[in-house]
Amino acid sequence: MKIGKATVPRTSICTSDAHTIVVRGHDLSKELIGKLSFVEHFFLLLTGKRPTEGQAAVLNATLVAIAEHGLVPSVQAARMTFAAAPDAMQGAVAAGILGCGSVVLGSSETAGRMYVEIDEQVQAGTAVDEAALSVMKAWRAAGRSIPGYGHPLHKERDERVGALFDVARAAGTDLRFVAIAEACEALLPEVLGKPLKLNVSGAIPSVLLGAGFPVEGLKGVPMLARTAGLIAHMVEEIRQPIGFALSYQATREMEYDGDVPPGFGSKHE
Repeated sequence: MKIGKATVPRTSICTSDAHTIVVRGHDLSKELIGKLSFVEHFFLLLTGKRPTEGQAAVLNATLVAIAEHGLVPSVQAARMTFAAAPDAMQGAVAAGILGCGSVVLGSSETAGRMYVEIDEQVQAGTAVDEAALSVMKAWRAAGRSIPGYGHPLHKERDERVGALFDVARAAGTDLRFVAIAEACEALLPEVLGKPLKLNVSGAIPSVLLGAGFPVEGLKGVPMLARTAGLIAHMVEEIRQPIGFALSYQATREMEYDGDVPPGFGSKHE
Protein backbone atom coordinates (compact mmCIF):
# COMPACT_ATOMS: atom_id res chain seq x y z
CA MET A 1 0.00 0.00 0.00
CA LYS A 2 1.68 3.18 -1.20
CA ILE A 3 1.28 6.45 0.65
CA GLY A 4 -0.26 8.86 -1.81
CA LYS A 5 1.38 12.15 -2.72
CA ALA A 6 -1.76 13.79 -4.10
CA THR A 7 -2.46 17.28 -2.81
CA VAL A 8 -5.99 17.39 -4.24
CA PRO A 9 -8.47 14.68 -3.15
CA ARG A 10 -10.02 13.05 -6.20
CA THR A 11 -12.64 10.35 -6.68
CA SER A 12 -14.40 8.92 -9.72
CA ILE A 13 -17.02 7.06 -7.69
CA CYS A 14 -19.62 9.65 -6.71
CA THR A 15 -20.58 13.31 -6.93
CA SER A 16 -23.80 15.30 -6.63
CA ASP A 17 -25.46 18.67 -7.08
CA ALA A 18 -28.76 20.06 -5.85
CA HIS A 19 -30.74 17.87 -8.24
CA THR A 20 -28.72 14.76 -9.11
CA ILE A 21 -26.64 12.12 -7.36
CA VAL A 22 -24.07 10.64 -9.77
CA VAL A 23 -22.56 7.20 -9.13
CA ARG A 24 -19.85 6.04 -11.53
CA GLY A 25 -21.21 8.36 -14.20
CA HIS A 26 -24.83 7.27 -13.82
CA ASP A 27 -27.82 9.16 -12.43
CA LEU A 28 -28.57 7.20 -9.25
CA SER A 29 -32.30 7.94 -9.17
CA LYS A 30 -33.02 7.55 -12.89
CA GLU A 31 -30.55 4.90 -14.04
CA LEU A 32 -29.70 2.71 -11.07
CA ILE A 33 -32.41 2.56 -8.41
CA GLY A 34 -34.89 -0.16 -9.38
CA LYS A 35 -32.81 -1.09 -12.40
CA LEU A 36 -29.69 -2.63 -10.83
CA SER A 37 -29.53 -5.32 -8.17
CA PHE A 38 -27.32 -4.67 -5.16
CA VAL A 39 -24.77 -7.18 -6.50
CA GLU A 40 -24.66 -5.37 -9.85
CA HIS A 41 -24.32 -2.05 -8.04
CA PHE A 42 -21.45 -3.40 -5.95
CA PHE A 43 -19.62 -4.50 -9.09
CA LEU A 44 -20.23 -1.09 -10.67
CA LEU A 45 -18.93 0.72 -7.59
CA LEU A 46 -15.68 -1.28 -7.58
CA THR A 47 -14.93 -1.47 -11.27
CA GLY A 48 -16.76 1.47 -12.81
CA LYS A 49 -18.46 -0.92 -15.23
CA ARG A 50 -21.85 -2.58 -15.18
CA PRO A 51 -21.38 -6.34 -14.90
CA THR A 52 -22.49 -8.76 -17.55
CA GLU A 53 -25.15 -11.23 -16.54
CA GLY A 54 -22.46 -13.87 -16.02
CA GLN A 55 -20.24 -11.60 -13.92
CA ALA A 56 -23.17 -10.69 -11.68
CA ALA A 57 -24.14 -14.34 -11.28
CA VAL A 58 -20.63 -15.31 -10.16
CA LEU A 59 -20.34 -12.42 -7.71
CA ASN A 60 -23.79 -13.16 -6.31
CA ALA A 61 -22.89 -16.82 -5.81
CA THR A 62 -19.73 -16.00 -3.88
CA LEU A 63 -21.60 -13.65 -1.54
CA VAL A 64 -24.20 -16.33 -0.84
CA ALA A 65 -21.49 -18.94 -0.27
CA ILE A 66 -19.65 -17.04 2.46
CA ALA A 67 -22.37 -15.00 4.20
CA GLU A 68 -22.93 -17.45 7.04
CA HIS A 69 -20.85 -20.14 8.71
CA GLY A 70 -22.30 -20.58 12.20
CA LEU A 71 -20.84 -19.45 15.50
CA VAL A 72 -17.36 -18.72 14.23
CA PRO A 73 -15.12 -16.43 16.34
CA SER A 74 -16.20 -13.22 14.56
CA VAL A 75 -19.87 -14.03 15.16
CA GLN A 76 -19.27 -14.86 18.82
CA ALA A 77 -17.37 -11.58 19.25
CA ALA A 78 -20.25 -9.68 17.68
CA ARG A 79 -22.93 -11.39 19.78
CA MET A 80 -21.00 -10.88 23.03
CA THR A 81 -20.38 -7.24 22.12
CA PHE A 82 -24.07 -6.74 21.41
CA ALA A 83 -24.99 -8.38 24.72
CA ALA A 84 -22.81 -5.82 26.49
CA ALA A 85 -23.97 -2.85 24.39
CA PRO A 86 -27.42 -3.59 22.92
CA ASP A 87 -27.88 0.07 22.03
CA ALA A 88 -25.11 -0.08 19.40
CA MET A 89 -25.72 -2.75 16.78
CA GLN A 90 -23.20 -1.04 14.53
CA GLY A 91 -20.50 -1.57 17.16
CA ALA A 92 -21.31 -5.26 17.44
CA VAL A 93 -21.27 -5.75 13.67
CA ALA A 94 -17.98 -3.83 13.51
CA ALA A 95 -16.55 -6.13 16.20
CA GLY A 96 -17.32 -9.10 13.98
CA ILE A 97 -15.88 -7.47 10.86
CA LEU A 98 -12.69 -6.61 12.74
CA GLY A 99 -12.15 -10.38 13.00
CA CYS A 100 -11.83 -10.67 9.21
CA GLY A 101 -8.11 -11.28 9.13
CA SER A 102 -5.63 -13.53 7.39
CA VAL A 103 -6.99 -16.70 9.02
CA VAL A 104 -10.74 -16.06 8.85
CA LEU A 105 -12.16 -14.62 5.58
CA GLY A 106 -8.99 -12.75 4.57
CA SER A 107 -7.41 -15.84 3.05
CA SER A 108 -9.50 -15.34 -0.10
CA GLU A 109 -7.48 -12.26 -0.96
CA THR A 110 -4.19 -14.04 -0.23
CA ALA A 111 -5.18 -16.99 -2.41
CA GLY A 112 -6.20 -14.62 -5.17
CA ARG A 113 -2.83 -12.88 -5.09
CA MET A 114 -1.11 -16.27 -5.35
CA TYR A 115 -3.27 -17.19 -8.34
CA VAL A 116 -2.45 -13.86 -10.02
CA GLU A 117 1.26 -14.52 -9.49
CA ILE A 118 0.87 -17.93 -11.11
CA ASP A 119 -1.19 -16.47 -13.95
CA GLU A 120 1.53 -13.93 -14.72
CA GLN A 121 3.92 -16.80 -15.40
CA VAL A 122 1.30 -18.63 -17.45
CA GLN A 123 0.67 -15.52 -19.59
CA ALA A 124 4.44 -15.34 -20.15
CA GLY A 125 4.38 -18.84 -21.63
CA THR A 126 4.96 -21.18 -18.66
CA ALA A 127 2.74 -24.26 -18.37
CA VAL A 128 0.08 -24.04 -15.65
CA ASP A 129 1.45 -26.94 -13.62
CA GLU A 130 5.01 -25.65 -13.83
CA ALA A 131 3.99 -22.13 -12.82
CA ALA A 132 1.82 -23.37 -9.94
CA LEU A 133 4.61 -25.55 -8.60
CA SER A 134 7.18 -22.78 -8.91
CA VAL A 135 5.08 -20.18 -7.10
CA MET A 136 3.94 -22.49 -4.31
CA LYS A 137 7.50 -23.66 -3.65
CA ALA A 138 8.66 -20.04 -3.57
CA TRP A 139 5.91 -19.17 -1.10
CA ARG A 140 6.88 -22.09 1.15
CA ALA A 141 10.57 -21.18 0.94
CA ALA A 142 9.62 -17.69 2.13
CA GLY A 143 7.77 -19.20 5.10
CA ARG A 144 4.31 -18.43 3.71
CA SER A 145 1.39 -20.84 3.97
CA ILE A 146 -0.56 -21.92 0.89
CA PRO A 147 -4.00 -20.28 1.24
CA GLY A 148 -7.30 -21.70 0.03
CA TYR A 149 -6.73 -25.38 0.82
CA GLY A 150 -7.66 -27.64 3.71
CA HIS A 151 -10.54 -27.36 6.17
CA PRO A 152 -10.90 -28.57 9.78
CA LEU A 153 -14.32 -30.08 9.03
CA HIS A 154 -14.53 -30.70 5.28
CA LYS A 155 -11.73 -33.20 4.71
CA GLU A 156 -12.91 -33.88 1.19
CA ARG A 157 -13.31 -30.94 -1.15
CA ASP A 158 -15.64 -28.31 0.33
CA GLU A 159 -19.00 -28.72 -1.44
CA ARG A 160 -19.20 -24.96 -1.96
CA VAL A 161 -16.20 -25.24 -4.30
CA GLY A 162 -18.03 -27.40 -6.83
CA ALA A 163 -21.14 -25.25 -6.58
CA LEU A 164 -19.18 -22.06 -7.33
CA PHE A 165 -17.30 -23.70 -10.19
CA ASP A 166 -20.62 -24.84 -11.68
CA VAL A 167 -21.95 -21.27 -11.53
CA ALA A 168 -18.82 -19.94 -13.25
CA ARG A 169 -19.05 -22.54 -16.01
CA ALA A 170 -22.74 -21.80 -16.57
CA ALA A 171 -22.03 -18.06 -16.53
CA GLY A 172 -19.43 -18.39 -19.28
CA THR A 173 -16.78 -16.39 -17.43
CA ASP A 174 -13.04 -16.97 -17.80
CA LEU A 175 -12.08 -20.26 -16.12
CA ARG A 176 -8.31 -19.91 -16.26
CA PHE A 177 -8.04 -19.15 -12.55
CA VAL A 178 -10.21 -22.20 -11.79
CA ALA A 179 -7.64 -24.25 -13.73
CA ILE A 180 -4.86 -22.65 -11.68
CA ALA A 181 -6.65 -23.41 -8.40
CA GLU A 182 -7.13 -27.04 -9.40
CA ALA A 183 -3.52 -27.34 -10.56
CA CYS A 184 -2.38 -26.12 -7.14
CA GLU A 185 -4.66 -28.66 -5.46
CA ALA A 186 -3.19 -31.50 -7.52
CA LEU A 187 0.39 -30.41 -6.75
CA LEU A 188 0.00 -29.79 -3.02
CA PRO A 189 1.22 -33.29 -2.02
CA GLU A 190 4.52 -32.48 -3.76
CA VAL A 191 4.76 -29.10 -2.04
CA LEU A 192 3.44 -29.92 1.45
CA GLY A 193 3.86 -33.67 1.59
CA LYS A 194 0.13 -34.18 2.12
CA PRO A 195 -3.03 -33.78 0.06
CA LEU A 196 -5.26 -30.83 0.90
CA LYS A 197 -8.48 -30.08 -0.91
CA LEU A 198 -9.74 -26.75 -2.16
CA ASN A 199 -11.89 -24.82 0.28
CA VAL A 200 -14.29 -21.95 -0.33
CA SER A 201 -11.54 -19.37 0.27
CA GLY A 202 -9.69 -20.76 -2.74
CA ALA A 203 -12.79 -21.10 -4.89
CA ILE A 204 -14.00 -17.53 -4.36
CA PRO A 205 -10.99 -15.75 -5.86
CA SER A 206 -10.64 -18.28 -8.67
CA VAL A 207 -14.17 -17.56 -9.96
CA LEU A 208 -14.15 -13.84 -9.17
CA LEU A 209 -10.86 -13.14 -10.92
CA GLY A 210 -12.21 -14.92 -13.97
CA ALA A 211 -15.28 -12.68 -13.79
CA GLY A 212 -13.17 -9.54 -13.99
CA PHE A 213 -13.28 -8.70 -10.29
CA PRO A 214 -10.21 -6.73 -9.14
CA VAL A 215 -7.74 -8.58 -6.93
CA GLU A 216 -7.50 -5.51 -4.70
CA GLY A 217 -11.18 -5.90 -3.81
CA LEU A 218 -11.19 -9.61 -3.01
CA LYS A 219 -11.06 -9.16 0.76
CA GLY A 220 -14.17 -7.00 0.51
CA VAL A 221 -16.34 -9.84 -0.79
CA PRO A 222 -16.27 -11.99 2.38
CA MET A 223 -16.47 -8.80 4.46
CA LEU A 224 -19.61 -7.67 2.66
CA ALA A 225 -21.12 -11.15 2.74
CA ARG A 226 -20.37 -11.72 6.41
CA THR A 227 -21.89 -8.34 7.29
CA ALA A 228 -25.23 -9.72 6.15
CA GLY A 229 -24.73 -12.80 8.33
CA LEU A 230 -23.73 -10.67 11.31
CA ILE A 231 -26.85 -8.54 11.02
CA ALA A 232 -28.93 -11.73 11.02
CA HIS A 233 -27.14 -12.82 14.21
CA MET A 234 -27.83 -9.43 15.81
CA VAL A 235 -31.54 -9.75 15.10
CA GLU A 236 -31.50 -13.27 16.54
CA GLU A 237 -29.53 -11.97 19.54
CA ILE A 238 -32.33 -9.48 20.21
CA ARG A 239 -34.96 -12.22 20.09
CA GLN A 240 -32.90 -15.06 21.55
CA PRO A 241 -29.93 -13.70 23.51
CA ILE A 242 -26.90 -15.98 23.84
CA GLY A 243 -24.08 -13.42 24.08
CA PHE A 244 -23.67 -13.77 27.83
CA ALA A 245 -24.06 -17.55 27.58
CA LEU A 246 -21.09 -17.58 25.21
CA SER A 247 -19.00 -15.60 27.68
CA TYR A 248 -20.10 -17.80 30.60
CA GLN A 249 -19.10 -20.90 28.61
CA ALA A 250 -15.63 -19.46 28.08
CA THR A 251 -15.34 -18.82 31.81
CA ARG A 252 -16.45 -22.35 32.67
CA GLU A 253 -13.89 -23.87 30.31
CA MET A 254 -11.04 -21.62 31.46
CA GLU A 255 -8.10 -23.13 33.34
CA TYR A 256 -5.87 -20.66 35.17
CA ASP A 257 -2.19 -21.62 34.97
CA GLY A 258 -0.52 -18.51 36.36
CA ASP A 259 0.96 -17.76 39.79
CA VAL A 260 -1.16 -17.06 42.87
CA PRO A 261 -0.28 -15.35 46.15
CA PRO A 262 0.26 -17.47 49.30
CA GLY A 263 -2.98 -18.62 50.85
CA PHE A 264 -5.03 -18.06 47.69
CA GLY A 265 -8.00 -20.40 47.57
CA SER A 266 -7.88 -21.35 51.26
CA LYS A 267 -10.75 -20.60 53.61
CA HIS A 268 -10.34 -17.49 55.70
CA GLU A 269 -11.14 -17.65 59.38
